[in-house]
Formats: sequence, structure tokens, C-alpha cells
Amino acid sequence: MQLSSIRRDWSANPIREMLAGAVATFALIPEVIAFSFVAGVDPQVGLFASFVIGIVIAFTGGRPAMISAAAGSVALVAAPLVHAHGLSYLFAAGLLAGIFQIAFGLLRLGVLMRFVSKSVRTGFVNALAILIFAAQLPHIIGGDWLAYGMLAGGLAVIYLVPRVTTAVPSPLICILVLTIASVTLKLPVTTIADLGKLPDALPIFAWPDVPIKIDTLKIIVGPAVAIAMVGLLESMMTASVVDDLTGSPSSKNRECTGLGIANTAASLFGGIAGCGMIGQTVSNVKYGGRGRLSTLFAGALLLVLMVLLKPWVSQVPVAALVAIMVMVSVDTFDWASVKTLVVHPKLSSVVMVATVLVTVLSSNLAMGVTVGVLLSGVFFTFKVARLLRIEAEKDEALGRLTYHVSGQVFFASADIFVDAFDIEEAAGMVVLIDVSKAHFWDVTAIAALDKVIERFKAHSIVAHVLGMNEASATFVNDLNGSASLKAL
Repeated sequence: MQLSSIRRDWSANPIREMLAGAVATFALIPEVIAFSFVAGVDPQVGLFASFVIGIVIAFTGGRPAMISAAAGSVALVAAPLVHAHGLSYLFAAGLLAGIFQIAFGLLRLGVLMRFVSKSVRTGFVNALAILIFAAQLPHIIGGDWLAYGMLAGGLAVIYLVPRVTTAVPSPLICILVLTIASVTLKLPVTTIADLGKLPDALPIFAWPDVPIKIDTLKIIVGPAVAIAMVGLLESMMTASVVDDLTGSPSSKNRECTGLGIANTAASLFGGIAGCGMIGQTVSNVKYGGRGRLSTLFAGALLLVLMVLLKPWVSQVPVAALVAIMVMVSVDTFDWASVKTLVVHPKLSSVVMVATVLVTVLSSNLAMGVTVGVLLSGVFFTFKVARLLRIEAEKDEALGRLTYHVSGQVFFASADIFVDAFDIEEAAGMVVLIDVSKAHFWDVTAIAALDKVIERFKAHSIVAHVLGMNEASATFVNDLNGSASLKAL
């Protein structure tokens, strides 16, 4: 690693990096605790995991300034395994998922992110912002005037303090102000201590307590694959968002490997597997986090707060954390994308909206992104297929009918290609099919060309193919096509 890279990641503006990491830490606490309940485990399992993942991935990850921890998408996948077989099997599945992720990175499969369009990434971000806000609703709906007052006060501090000073991130001031007010005035508000059991000791290294036999592997391999894929997808999507926010590149393959190492470590220290957290990452970046120090500090501070400073942290009002998460959701949402819905191509807007709807309705980020990617592929294929042009030029004097083909011939445009040739119009003439401006991509395309030649031949019409490029001709030969094409 170059010395300049080390300085940039670890020593550039350390105070700002640590303050930004602190904001991310407090933004993590309510979500991690909530996600732990979703997975059916004690909050300390999620908090231990978040600490270990944050520390490890600060050194092994491929995207500086990115925050990774126990995440809701992984919790949804893990919950059935915990309910059916218990916590030990969750740790074993997380360990195996980490190994899969390490292999994914070493095989350099991070390149698959190139197939995720801008519309899908925007939909992913917007959906996650909506889900983050929705997760705060149980703390907001049904509250009394005091709860609403604390929330309003927290939001006021978060948004008004930056107009006076930006030396300290306003979310940290929000936590301090509301906590002092709550303790001093002895206000009857919900605090972090009311959310669930917090850690009271350091995490301990332990091998998952499961039988080492083939039956165990059969139980955990399915959930492990699901955890690995969901974690990789969300982490790589989050890394891409940070790339856009900071205008700097990241190593997706290293991020995959780093996440695998982090999840392996988390599972061995009694934690659930995790992945990139886009809301907390956006907060980190917004308040100045650019290097690995912010990630490291976020993880380390989480352990300090939960173990060493537990009596004080327990008194932090939940309203303060809710205010921070509302701010995170507002900042995460790409508001410009709403304005450009009517400006961007309709199909791109459909992809973005579909990604949002599927993700929000299913609460499954992987499903939403998968649907978005599939729609992007289908729409792109449709666009390319429509670019195929076939024009007929008839020369009565020479008794010749020439078809000029331009564009891409493949499975989606093969039928268009076949239907463009008129047998009746070609009767009694020599047919020339000029494909010098076309390219044949797959078996379906070659079969379509073969079908056209055979159709002319069946009506005693001589047809010749002209100008086939070398790549297409080689493809025909490699496929050992029909005699009609071989003879061309």
C-alpha cells in the first residue's frame, strides 16, 4: 500500500473523522437493536457483531468511510434459521457465509456490479431511506406530547446548530442536549435501556457449538448462501453510493473479501453476520468521514459506549436516536430523482420506481435490486432489438432484390429479422442479404439467418449472404450450422 494512501485513509483530519464516526455510531444503535429483534436474538448479539465488523472491515474493506454492521436485510434471512435451530447454527451459517464472501472477492466477482444500472442504485437508495424512516414510526406513532416535543427538539438541534457552528456534528449535540434535559428534569421518556439487554462484557472468541457433520452442513448451507449474497449485494451497492458521494473509486473485490473476513470474525465472537449500512454511511460521509479512521472509530466507540459507558448511554432518550435516524432517512433519499422522473426516459423511471416498490413492500433489499436489474436487462434488450433495421432495394433490370441489414441480431430481434423477408416480393429474383452492417450474437441469431435461407430455398429462390463480419462468420463455423449457411 502506498504511503500517500495510508495517510489519506488514516491520518487526514483525524478529529473530523472521529466525530463523523461518532455520529454513525449513535445512528447504528437503534437499528442494530431493532434488527436483532427481527433476527430473534438478544441485542448484544447484534451489538457485538457491529463492533467486530466495524473494527475488522476498517482494515480489510475496499471502501474507506463505509460503515458496516449487523443489518436488517441479513436479519430477515437469518431469522428462520434461528427460530428453527437456535443461535449456534446462526453463528455457523455466518461463518460459512463469510467464507463464501471471501471466495467471491478472491474470484474477482465484484465486477458484477457493472450490471447494476444507475436507476437501480437510485431506487435502492430511495427504498432504503423509506425503510429507515418506517422503522422509526413505532417510536413516533402513539407517543405522548413529551415524546413529540423531544423529537421536535432533537430535529431542531440537528438542523439549526449547523447554522451557528459545524465544529461538532449536530447529531452529537442533539444527543447531549436531550440526555441532559431528560436526566436533569427526570422526564418519563423511553431510553436506550428500555430497548433490550445491552452487553455487560467484552465479546469472547468461541467456535460455534454445533455438531461437525454433514447434517449440520445441510442445515446451514442454504441460509449461508442467502446471507452471503444479500450481504454482498447491499455492501457493494452502498460502496457505489459512497463512490458517487465522494467522487472517488473503491475496490469492490476487496470489499467483498473484507466483508467475508469481518463476518467470519463476528461469527467467532458471538455476533450475527452483517454488511454495509447505507444510512449510517451517508451520515458518516456527510459529517466529514472520508477515511478508514472513521470506520474504525465507529466500531470502537460502539463497544466503549455499550460496555464501559453503559450506565450513561442507557439514559440517552430514544427520541434523540429517532431524530438522528429521521435526519439520516431525509439525507439518504435522492430528492432530485423525484423531479427527474418525468425528464428521464420512461423505462429508466419505471426501473427506479419498481426497485423502490418491491424493496419497500417486501422489506427485502436483495429482491428489490434483483427485480430492478432484471427489468433493466429486459428494457435494454428491448431497446437494442428495436434498433435492427432491414431495408429492401429492388432492381428489376438485373432481377435482383437486396436486403440491407443493420443492427444487432440476437435472441430478442431474431423474429423481427425473419419476418422482414418477403417471399412473394422475391419471387423470380436473386436475393442478396447484405449483413456488412450487422452482427450475429448468438445461436438464435444464426438459426434465424439459416431459417431465412431455407425459406427462400424452399420456394426455389437463390439467396446469398454478403459482408458477414469475421466474428459472425467464425461463430457460424463454430456452431457447425446447417448446410445452407456452410455453403455461404
